[in-house]
Amino acid sequence: MKPTIAPYPSGRFRRARQSEAIRGLVRENTLTVNDLIWPVFVRDGEGVEEPVPSMPGVVRRSVDLIAEAAVEAQALGIPAICLFPYTDPGLKTEDCAEAWNPDNLSNRAIRAIKAAAPDIAVMTDVALDPYNINGHDGYVVDGEIVNDATIEALVKMTLAQAEAGADIIGPSDMMDGRIGAMRQALEAAGHHNVMILSYAAKYASAFYGPFRDAVGASGALTGDKKTYQMDPANSNEALRLIERDLTEGADMVMIKPGMPYLDICRRVKDTFGAPTYAYQVSGEYAMLQAAAQNGWLDGEKVMLESLLAFKRAGCDGILTYFAPAVARILNG
Repeated sequence: MKPTIAPYPSGRFRRARQSEAIRGLVRENTLTVNDLIWPVFVRDGEGVEEPVPSMPGVVRRSVDLIAEAAVEAQALGIPAICLFPYTDPGLKTEDCAEAWNPDNLSNRAIRAIKAAAPDIAVMTDVALDPYNINGHDGYVVDGEIVNDATIEALVKMTLAQAEAGADIIGPSDMMDGRIGAMRQALEAAGHHNVMILSYAAKYASAFYGPFRDAVGASGALTGDKKTYQMDPANSNEALRLIERDLTEGADMVMIKPGMPYLDICRRVKDTFGAPTYAYQVSGEYAMLQAAAQNGWLDGEKVMLESLLAFKRAGCDGILTYFAPAVARILNG
């Protein structure tokens, strides 16, 4: 006796998967070039392009080549580029004064990008670790990372970047109260249109290792950053931090790292509805690249799938080292 097969008139979900055309009609989330911010590393010199060993395919560029990269990004339709400086060890001090030098690496790169590719938005990093002889995001006093003195330094750094032409300030330091202080200083100085994309929920993660190599901070770091970056075990705390930073004047907020914290992305977007970003950090990038280079994964497919996961989790955009490669694919 043959088994009876139910007709399932409203339950044949495979009808919606039968071709790419049909799949496109019912697709819930879409990745576009407008979702991308490209993090890049700038170093001293001229005509210098230096590979980062722990991040295959990523290089440190001198200011002139950073400007060329920005032109490329603009042509690809990437809306923003984010700068991280590889600071000469001789410029790293306890007072971190290089951080607000109008002619430091980041500020020279901002001006060069604006001259070469005026239509692309320039995002900067605000934290003391690239300039701190201790490798920390804030001042270290008797072994403690002090909050309020660090904020004063971060405000000076913020104003120097805004004067250089930065469009988006990216505070990644995780000091308490820095968003309010930065917003107040920007308004007082007439930088009313400079946006703040706050690293509001930045976890004390093991996924940052390759990045610290890329900016030369890993060798300088003494201890860890657990007294100011978030405990990976906490979720509700992230919502309190996001709420505080939005109240203090952040225009956008970020969760960092990305894929290990997709649950946080979803909670933040559902709770606040504010522009929400994630950073696909160096460790995430390095893992996918290493697996692809060893033939264990299809690099292009996992790259796109990993980024689509952020959109599914509610993110409006992603900082990713894959940005140029993804843009070329999406542009056809």
